[in-house]
Amino acid sequence: MANIRIKNLCKSYKGTTNAVNNVNLEIADKEFVVLVGPSGCGKSTTLRMIAGLEEISSGEIWINDRLVNNIPAKDRNIAMVFQNYALYPHMTVFENMAFGLKLRNYPKDEVLKRVHEAAEILGIKPYLERRPRELSGGERQRVALGRAIVRKPSVFLFDEPLSNLDAKMRVLMRTEIHKLRMRLQTTFIYVTHDQTEAMTMGDRIVVMNKGLIQQCADPMTVYDKPVNKFVASFIGSPPINFMTGQIIKKGPKYFFHEGKFQVKLVDTMYPKMAPYSGRDIIMGVRSEDIYDKLFASEASPDNTVRATCEVVEPLGSEVYLYLSCGKHGFIARVGAHDRPQVNHDMDLVFDMSKVHFFDPKTEETII
Repeated sequence: MANIRIKNLCKSYKGTTNAVNNVNLEIADKEFVVLVGPSGCGKSTTLRMIAGLEEISSGEIWINDRLVNNIPAKDRNIAMVFQNYALYPHMTVFENMAFGLKLRNYPKDEVLKRVHEAAEILGIKPYLERRPRELSGGERQRVALGRAIVRKPSVFLFDEPLSNLDAKMRVLMRTEIHKLRMRLQTTFIYVTHDQTEAMTMGDRIVVMNKGLIQQCADPMTVYDKPVNKFVASFIGSPPINFMTGQIIKKGPKYFFHEGKFQVKLVDTMYPKMAPYSGRDIIMGVRSEDIYDKLFASEASPDNTVRATCEVVEPLGSEVYLYLSCGKHGFIARVGAHDRPQVNHDMDLVFDMSKVHFFDPKTEETII
């Protein structure tokens, strides 16, 4: 059982700006929190400072109301699972899993019991006498998980543990980690650059960039209500489409005008968008919120755009359309039945109730 409080956490290296800059975060007992962001954003450094593997430049880390800044990693009751598994090649699976317990002088019968319990949970009992080189990538990752489980830590830390696995195995291991979390009922902190992992695994997502927390919320809030352009662009696959243009007013109505096309804003947006009338702005619309007019139920001249279909990318259950209109290219995600001809024009409907607008200077979300 563990709750974690991080206060004003910073990490700087000589000759560089802060790798982690004033991070504040509270993680509840039994919560699964995912730190996500591009390479170099500070997520792994933050994790390593929680683990005690990286020295803190300033700030505080509290685990169960105990300040752990100066407590060695081995005394924090934390287990960490790494990207490269970090298994000893000359040891068997059993010896790898038991190694940490033996270092702590656990009785032999307790070591045996814990290793077999963890192997049973992870389905690796048949492999206990094998060495790492005799295992697949997924089996090695299970061994790394087992080595963490046997210690019965209060916090599990995962540093991009699935990045070395193929796509199918990543999906399977995500499920395994989910099951493990439900069974162990302890605190998980998980680092990844893969926004799909973040969306599917975390109770909360902490989106980081350039050492700063950009947004911390449950996955759907981050997806539906990004606080800025960076979060909107990082979360979602394919990425959100951005278009630059101007807000123009025609009578009582407001429109987004790109140059070659214009679409009307939803009436409820008027109060927030009125100050931007006549000004440049960035509109963001996700691929699933752009429909082929032939299959759209609420098409009108106010929300329809004519674009050229340049690429059709079938993915089985859905199709990605790569389109161009004016000075912008964008992607629409449509049903498997919808396969327009390449290099032909088509009419597309924007769901204007779901678009986002961003200030071009601050990149903060307006709506």
